[in-house]
Amino acid sequence: MEGGKPTLPMVYQAVQALYHDPDPAGKERASVWLGELQRSMYAWEISDQLLQLKQDIESCYFAAQTMKMKIQTSFYELPPETHTALRDSLLSHIQNLKDLSPIIITQLALAIADLALQMASWKGCVHTLIEKYSNDVSSMPFLIEILTVLPEEVHSRSLRIGANRRTEIIEDLAYYSTTVVTLLVTCAEKSGHDEKMLIKVFRCLGSWFNLGVLDNNFMANNQLLMILFQVLQQRDETSTNLHEAASDCVCSALYAIESVAIHMPLAMQLFQGVLTLETAYHMAVAREDLDKVLNYCRIFTELCETFLEMTVRTPGQGMGDLRTLELLLICAGHPQYEVVEISFNFWYRLGEHLYKINDPGLHNVFRPYIQRLLHSLARHCQLDPDHEGVPEDTDDFGEFRMRVSDLVKDVIFLVGSMECFSQLYSTLKEGNPPWEVTEAVLFIMASIAKNVDPENNATLTEVLEQIVLLPETVHLAVRYTSIELVGEMSEVIDRNPCILDTVLNFLMKGLREKPLASAAAKAIHNICSVCRDHMAQHFQGLLDIARSLDSFALSTDAAVGLLKGTALVLARLPLDKIAECLNDLCAVQVMALKKLLGQGSGKGKASDPTVWLDRLAVIFRHTNPIVENGQTHPCQKVIHEIWPVLSETLNAHQSDNRIVERCCRCLRFAVRCVGKGSASLLQPLVTQMVSVYQLYPHSCFLYLGSILVDEYGMEEGCRQGLLDMLQALCMPTFQLLEQPNGLRNHPDTVDDLFRLATRFVQRSPVTLLSSSIIIHIIQCAIAATTLDHRDANCSVMKFIRDLIHTGVTNDHEDDFEVRKRLIGQALEQHGQQLVTQLINTCCFCLPPYTLPDVAEVLWEIMVFDRPTFCRWLETTLKGLPKETAGGAVTVTHKQLTDFHKQVTRYTRPRPEHFTLAQPNGINILSPDLQNQPSVHYIQQVIRIEPLFLIRDLRGSWEQNLVKRDWAEKLHLLRRWCQVTIVNPTALWVTDCERTSRATPVLELEIQIAGSGSSTLSWYLPVSRAQACKCRHVAGGMSPWDLEESPFLIEPMEPWVFPTVNLEG
Repeated sequence: MEGGKPTLPMVYQAVQALYHDPDPAGKERASVWLGELQRSMYAWEISDQLLQLKQDIESCYFAAQTMKMKIQTSFYELPPETHTALRDSLLSHIQNLKDLSPIIITQLALAIADLALQMASWKGCVHTLIEKYSNDVSSMPFLIEILTVLPEEVHSRSLRIGANRRTEIIEDLAYYSTTVVTLLVTCAEKSGHDEKMLIKVFRCLGSWFNLGVLDNNFMANNQLLMILFQVLQQRDETSTNLHEAASDCVCSALYAIESVAIHMPLAMQLFQGVLTLETAYHMAVAREDLDKVLNYCRIFTELCETFLEMTVRTPGQGMGDLRTLELLLICAGHPQYEVVEISFNFWYRLGEHLYKINDPGLHNVFRPYIQRLLHSLARHCQLDPDHEGVPEDTDDFGEFRMRVSDLVKDVIFLVGSMECFSQLYSTLKEGNPPWEVTEAVLFIMASIAKNVDPENNATLTEVLEQIVLLPETVHLAVRYTSIELVGEMSEVIDRNPCILDTVLNFLMKGLREKPLASAAAKAIHNICSVCRDHMAQHFQGLLDIARSLDSFALSTDAAVGLLKGTALVLARLPLDKIAECLNDLCAVQVMALKKLLGQGSGKGKASDPTVWLDRLAVIFRHTNPIVENGQTHPCQKVIHEIWPVLSETLNAHQSDNRIVERCCRCLRFAVRCVGKGSASLLQPLVTQMVSVYQLYPHSCFLYLGSILVDEYGMEEGCRQGLLDMLQALCMPTFQLLEQPNGLRNHPDTVDDLFRLATRFVQRSPVTLLSSSIIIHIIQCAIAATTLDHRDANCSVMKFIRDLIHTGVTNDHEDDFEVRKRLIGQALEQHGQQLVTQLINTCCFCLPPYTLPDVAEVLWEIMVFDRPTFCRWLETTLKGLPKETAGGAVTVTHKQLTDFHKQVTRYTRPRPEHFTLAQPNGINILSPDLQNQPSVHYIQQVIRIEPLFLIRDLRGSWEQNLVKRDWAEKLHLLRRWCQVTIVNPTALWVTDCERTSRATPVLELEIQIAGSGSSTLSWYLPVSRAQACKCRHVAGGMSPWDLEESPFLIEPMEPWVFPTVNLEG
């Protein structure tokens, strides 16, 4: 800290300014100054003095927070001989300040807990604390606070105490756990009507449950468990806060016993105890106490989650008692939708289990429960009878309805999509329900429409025919949801093109009404995506809509979606018509850009070109006609004519990162659209990119450069120019990243720089390896391995991995020896530094999800030169710290030796006798390709199997869990086969009978060396859905034979694994 040690009055003044200065600038200055103080060595002494003086709450809180932060992040600053004094000082402070403020006590308790976890010489800290303070009633609150946060901090990443120390701590806490529970029982029994103390007791017990160290037999018959359920069974006597604390504790206990078989005594007690809460739930409902109702529902849901395996394995028997499901359905009957929403994750998991088991008899057991659930969900989706206008998608209720839609898709297979759809339609057809009931039923029907087999389905056709006849007098929300349902039934329209005109007329009416316009546009987009061939005859109508797009009250996404649908249909027109139609489609956007350029610089939306750039981008992105070899791409002329406008727009807004990024995105899709047909733009585009980048280093230029390298890197005449581009872009990039915290402050630049370098490695490795810039790129990559930004770190690791892999792959090629020599020289110079950096970043910098990428890099180094790698790894391991600042052993010599052996002895077997085919035996190579030598080589060498994507507890796609296996197979493909992966796209695949949010399928075109222009499309199922029928795409045929396959397709936004980085 500049200026030396600050005085206490200076610190007091800064704290007062932080909390009480009316000037925001004064608060900011005080915050910055105090932050610098916290990072300095003086913080230890000053915070200790502030706590001793106890002048006011603000200064004490700052001091307590500082002490906690220093122990968490800077404990190494203190010599070991001061640790005992620090412990005694903290214990003295917490005792002296126990009556000042609970938040100060919490901060000091965290400081003491973090100290105990790191201070190896403090043996039996729990026993010490209980022995010292348990007999003093006034000290009991802070003692329990310490005992609460201590288990919570064991797995804190900010401490990084190491696995050995953590194991030692957990064993120590398990040893003293009965002592802690006994103390808590005593406190609970003596608390009487002291509600605050009982809340602390429950919070502490929950913390120890979460750590998983409590003895089952001891807890099963413990008095504390009885007290918990007594509190929850009380009717009016329990306050909201106490009820919530007790509920949290029961939920923690249920979560702790998820492996029921090894926690049977405690599991039985909890199971019986929760079942007794049904009456209390009904009383809470009767008293309209929503907080308690929500607590009970949380407990019931956690009970069902914990005993899910037993419920599915032995339904109706023992702890598979189906009364647990009854409890959740009772909650689903509550009028507030927030209650049933708590249980959604359980119903999803139940559906997952039953789908995997695929036992019709078992499905019949649970079908009635799912039917009742769906009935409740439909009721909860009803809008208020006095609601005006269309349903809102962005408010809390709108988000709830979206979650309902997802859940319905997850569990509908148990009821049957067609059966459910028909029943819902019957309620509308046979009765005369209020408009809000009609709208909710239509909403549920829209959720499952894609799951219903559209083939020869009279009900679906009848539904469509009735919807398009809806009078304009019905409630606006009903019309809105009807339009959404029509959009979801695009497959039905595709099978029944005779109703296409009627449907389009219906949607056009909606498009002209402001509240319905965006929904109608989305529906038209869906129909264009699925019915591309049938919509070709309506292209002129789509073009008219596109020309007058701004006359409709559309959201930005809806407008872009309409253009996307139009572009998809455009690609199906005859080649001789595409150029003219594309020109007409782009004309509105181009004229708008020209008008903005003529107006000069301005402010506000009126002068913002991003709307038009985004629209051009989506047109280029989705206009992908099938062009045979030798034919001129029909989009080539149009893009060449538009280039000057894009170039001028880029120059006019070169300082605005947002606009430049949109320009680059538009150019990226333009280049991808015509491929090699954009060759004449290469030189002016690169020249402009480099020129602007020197002044304004927008990272999107690096990304665009990677696209150019991907397209032209294998063209001999383009390699030197692309290398010159790389070198010109690297210089300002390195200057930017060499600034203080440059890597951390510019992760997008890191990501895009190494994406560009990786493309060079893939397309023209010798060109890059022979240049002078490669050394600087490698040095930058080594420095960037410490960056914990997901995408940036992924790109860095992929670059290093692919770079080293270049030295071993494709050993039959003429340049192999050159590549091997150049990689060897680079590793000779930087190999030891790289291995040391990677091991250290794994230990001290990177989050767990990045470790598979690091392992891949280390594997490649070992494959390239195993003996040298063994030496580098040994040197690195010897340099690791063996003890923490607190004296704990971080790693033993035996652990290091075992790790070295495990890593260096690992071998990855070379695959044999494999074919590029799906597991169902259907070979996806077309007959005209199967006899080619290169394809035969692939068949003999590699087999790519479908992978299964894992969901996390929140229901979102957890992509990195599957990434490593997929990437490994992709590496094998590249290692043993001379292939090029191009045009990665993604599709949503929807199983007609059952799927969860549809199934993503990655489609890769594989260009095979020696096969001329021949490509084959490889469809890789990457979800839990079973492998589906795949076939080669040839002559513009659909990749899916819908007559034979139970899967339906609709286009999806490109979706790529985060670490494979194939998108572009």
